[in-house]
Amino acid sequence: MKQHENKENNTWNAAQASLEPFTGNFALDLERVRKEIGHNSDVHFREFQIGGTGICAAIIFVDGLSDKELIDKHIMKSLMMSFSENHHQEPSIVQGAVSKEYIKNQVLTIGEVTEARHAKELASKILTGSTALLMDGVQNALILGRTKGKSRNMEEPSSEPLVRGPRLGFTESLRDNTALLRQQGGNSNLSILKFQVGERSKKELVIAYMKDLADPALVEEVRERIKKINIDDVPESGYVEQLIEDNYLSPFPQVQNTERPDRVYSALMEGRVAILLDGTPFALIVPVSLSMMLHSPEDYYDRWIPSFLIRLLRYFAAIISLFGPSLYISFVSFHQGLIPTKLALSIMGTREGVPFPAIIEALIMEVSIEILREGGLRLPRPIGPAMGIVGGLVIGEAAVQAGIISPIMVIVVALTAISSFAVPQYSAGISFRMLRFVAMFFAAVYGLYGVVLFFLFLCSHLVRLKSFGVPFITPVVPYRVSDWKDLMIRMPLVKMRRFRKAIQKKDSMRKG
Repeated sequence: MKQHENKENNTWNAAQASLEPFTGNFALDLERVRKEIGHNSDVHFREFQIGGTGICAAIIFVDGLSDKELIDKHIMKSLMMSFSENHHQEPSIVQGAVSKEYIKNQVLTIGEVTEARHAKELASKILTGSTALLMDGVQNALILGRTKGKSRNMEEPSSEPLVRGPRLGFTESLRDNTALLRQQGGNSNLSILKFQVGERSKKELVIAYMKDLADPALVEEVRERIKKINIDDVPESGYVEQLIEDNYLSPFPQVQNTERPDRVYSALMEGRVAILLDGTPFALIVPVSLSMMLHSPEDYYDRWIPSFLIRLLRYFAAIISLFGPSLYISFVSFHQGLIPTKLALSIMGTREGVPFPAIIEALIMEVSIEILREGGLRLPRPIGPAMGIVGGLVIGEAAVQAGIISPIMVIVVALTAISSFAVPQYSAGISFRMLRFVAMFFAAVYGLYGVVLFFLFLCSHLVRLKSFGVPFITPVVPYRVSDWKDLMIRMPLVKMRRFRKAIQKKDSMRKG
């Protein structure tokens, strides 16, 4: 028992020591840093003397994350050679201690220099790729340069392909992503605020907004929700999305995620706020509406007539994806009299010998399609698409030949699956797929009345749902006829002179 208490006391004392400020005593400060992160094999300690002064110093960095060219040319060379040549010309040494300000302002040829006050703070910077400099007689450690981690090249986002539009997508580097936003328009009103999230593993997070367009109350609300995130680690922006949404019980996402800088910039120009997290290419946009989930950036790059027709087709596909199987079940099981006679006879003929009711048929096929879809996503890319297509054809044909499924049901399920692919936002597509099963059960119990009842329940939920205080189905509720120019239709750009009124902005008129 005493050994256990002694172990806990030692751990507590070590933690307290790592939080004590640096003293300026080189040996003591270096020992504190070694106790904090010296056990890591990829952390390197390079001790040396500054020029010909005899003053001890040490460079601490992580192999593979820190920029070795920066260390060799701009730190080691400056301190060991350039300093030796020039230090006698300046009051750089006082009572055997080197001047920190002289080192920062006249010796180091590095753009970014910050300070760390204790070993705990210094360790977190080093382990995320920064280079640290400890010097005898200098109380605080210097953090030099920036992280040079491994990142992939910028390429077209695979989750949001376009026929026409910019081909660049976000990467896992936060600095690259903020630079992409800056490149979109060079707007001096683009404001970027930095935060840190995660209790044990710190990660950088930024929120971006247009200072002259975004509602200050909205920006403050986003800041407060970000500050309230209390979790050990935030590996992906999906964690942030779940922790800041208004209603976690809703099947609909209240935060939009995207890999496209042009989509994010367009949202910022509407007065919305973007959230970007280091380590993920997916940015978040708030607030959002249901119509945003069914819109694509390509709608604005083409002329308004084809964009208008394609958007109508997309809404129609979303309705089929949600209600297709349930309408089939209700007509076949309860309301055969509403089907034209010849079509009803054809459907009954194809169902002859099928041992299951329509709801069981639909469940078998829909679950099979969902399994194939999920399996195709997890397989290697060369195999996944082929497996999904061939698997669907083989299972459908085999089920029909075995007399388990009617051919008309295969057609309905295939049309529903194809329609779900037309939803441009993957997370919104998942919501429609989940609710499709609920609609099927309503149809199996109450028929067409059940479908109508499900639709009313769905409308009731959507009317009450909000995203950061903005109604989720705006501009339908609250009704604003002026905003319908960019809802199910897309009017010519010359007719859309005002921003949507749902997002309060300082300037409601578009320039030009």
